[in-house]
Amino acid sequence: MGILVLVLIFISLAQHGDAHGPDSCNHGGGLCRVGTCVSGEYLAQYCFDPIILCCKNLSRATTE
Repeated sequence: MGILVLVLIFISLAQHGDAHGPDSCNHGGGLCRVGTCVSGEYLAQYCFDPIILCCKNLSRATTE
């Protein structure tokens, strides 16, 4: 029963808001983080809106 609940939560997070998923984030050079981005990173998108963020390095953003 617990596994079913986790699967349902995962599905609902994946379909909520502006979530692109971890594959999109990783492919774009970002990392999925819970809560906030670390120093030197910016919020590029959401892996799972609004909890898991896709953070990208600021130095890469300035060179592109």
